[in-house]
Amino acid sequence: MRAKILYVEDDINLGFVTKDNLELNHFGIVHCTDGAAAWETFQRGAFDLCILDVMLPQLDGFSLAQLIRGHDAHVPILFLSARAQKEDRIHGLKLGADDYLTKPFSMEELVLKIGVFLRRSQGIPNNSVEQTPAGCVEVGRYLFMFDRLQLHFGDSVQEITHREAEVLRHLAARSGQIVRREDLLRAIWGDDDYFMGRSLDVFISRLRKHLSLDPSVRIENIHKIGFRLVLPH
Repeated sequence: MRAKILYVEDDINLGFVTKDNLELNHFGIVHCTDGAAAWETFQRGAFDLCILDVMLPQLDGFSLAQLIRGHDAHVPILFLSARAQKEDRIHGLKLGADDYLTKPFSMEELVLKIGVFLRRSQGIPNNSVEQTPAGCVEVGRYLFMFDRLQLHFGDSVQEITHREAEVLRHLAARSGQIVRREDLLRAIWGDDDYFMGRSLDVFISRLRKHLSLDPSVRIENIHKIGFRLVLPH
């Protein structure tokens, strides 16, 4: 069954070319040209992934992403925008997006990223992380369910994004050890450039907030080296 993707782009020519290329790669594409129409379309359908431009008529991409994330904590969101400033990238990630590509972009890279997100959304397990019989990873007093993108703490459940889950899984598999920043970036993003590094800092910050209910769980910043997930003994 083909993955169903919501693609929002107001440039008609770029939208046509991108939609055509993605369909040639066997994705099912629903193309909208403004944010308001995209929000209505999202609410009516079940989508496996959303690709959003930022500068959209009616409703901008950032506002649209907030609405989508408030409605569905799991669906991957990828920004595809001409706004290349680092502030825009960081803002998009803080809203809950999983990645941010700037225009002009490589169609091959876009297709590869889509494939990665779709595979991760299927909950492929990581054998390097020891799991409980219930399929969870214990992170202090939390139960981390990677396949459901959830953190359970007592009776409360927090929904997290695919990127947050990937970062936490990588750190949890090496708890107590220093994980070098460049190793973490390459493992999850496939690159370790400056902008990816800023993206990682956003996800670390978001994870610290998610894990703040258990003071015995800490993500330490090892200056100029990387991070360490500290769990209670």
